[in-house]
Amino acid sequence: MSQYKPYPTYKDSGVEWIGQVPAHWETLPIKRGAGLRNERRTDSPEGWDYVGLEDVEAESGRYAPTGTASRQSEDSMVGVFRAGDVLYGKLRPYLRKAIVTGDDGLCSTEFLVLRPGRSSAPWLHRWLLTTEVTQQIEAGCDGAKMPRADWDHVGSVPMPLPPPAEQSAIAAALDRETARIDALIAKKTRFIELLKEKRQALITHAVTKGLDQNVRMKDSGVAWIGEVPEHWELAQLGKLSVSRCDGPFGSGLKSEHYTDSGVRVVRLQNIGWARFKAGDAAYIAFDYWQSELGGGHDAIPGDVLIAGLGDENNLLGRACVVPDDIGNAIVKADCYRFRVGPRVLPEYVALTLSATSRAECGFLATGATRDRLNLTLASARRIPVPPIEEQREIVAAVHRSATRLDELMAKVDCSIALLKERRSALITAAVTGQIDIREAA
Repeated sequence: MSQYKPYPTYKDSGVEWIGQVPAHWETLPIKRGAGLRNERRTDSPEGWDYVGLEDVEAESGRYAPTGTASRQSEDSMVGVFRAGDVLYGKLRPYLRKAIVTGDDGLCSTEFLVLRPGRSSAPWLHRWLLTTEVTQQIEAGCDGAKMPRADWDHVGSVPMPLPPPAEQSAIAAALDRETARIDALIAKKTRFIELLKEKRQALITHAVTKGLDQNVRMKDSGVAWIGEVPEHWELAQLGKLSVSRCDGPFGSGLKSEHYTDSGVRVVRLQNIGWARFKAGDAAYIAFDYWQSELGGGHDAIPGDVLIAGLGDENNLLGRACVVPDDIGNAIVKADCYRFRVGPRVLPEYVALTLSATSRAECGFLATGATRDRLNLTLASARRIPVPPIEEQREIVAAVHRSATRLDELMAKVDCSIALLKERRSALITAAVTGQIDIREAA
């Protein structure tokens, strides 16, 4: 931010975490610059939209309607906002959810509806989104797991305040500068999406068509697989496995059975797209596993795991391989464990099941609210089976190509994180007067 100049003179703001501010600025509590609108109603005036917490993008301060607003019912109590108010999400304030409203409307009661006064709406909005203010608000929240801010505390947070015309000029300059950063972030985000699509297409082609572009092909007889090399077979997963199991149902395994260590419990969140997600670990006591569960539902290194539940972001039927360092482990309900025989490599099976999951499991799935695949249907899934040596070559080739793409995605993701940091730092510097951004082109 070296291209921006400081103000000519500064003074102490009187607030340690704010520091110095331009000499002609004030520093005052938010409640002296804005008020709280506390209107409530149950009816919905014609033409008024409803804004839920899920409709506000975290950190960016953008309104991003999801189309699935979580208003419980048409007669439930909601907040009222007017055009130009600032909505601030008081639930889990570390998410930094705040927007300036364009029209009158209704909102979740988990918003503080702030009415601009001496502080303009854009200025208040920018100030509430700074990391420093978020930390101050968090420090006064109630609740450890679901912290919730209240107006008494938010209103007491100090805020630097320039004259009205200067507020407008700074807000307009920030809009221009952050729009440039946001456009670059959007381009990089789209690039990552394209890389992910390329990665998936590469894997799908390798496990259904092989690596030899000149090999003779035949119809597999399965629509979502299409043609396969002539010398490949097609087999159901159950016939390629020596054993299979689901996790314990009902009272056999509940959250109260979890311990800090012991036998690892593999859950749906651990089954990624052709990779095991080691985080979010859960355990049960070894004695409970042996005495109450009979030592069953076990998962050992090399077993194939299939997700029996899924959604748009976590595909039904995705699969991975149990890692070598798992230790004693079991699967939870809706996590299916297959122990494959010598005809197939576990890594190849997991790649193939993941690559065909969207097409195949969309056809097989049952369930009204979440896609579900039972153990019998999972066993019936068909995969192309090349000779074992060719499977090894496919797995190795996929690993090399996927690793290169993953490294590139990691670099782009890092650059996005840096851009977000720059955006946040720019806003903080501008609204505390560390830089004079008004003449930004």
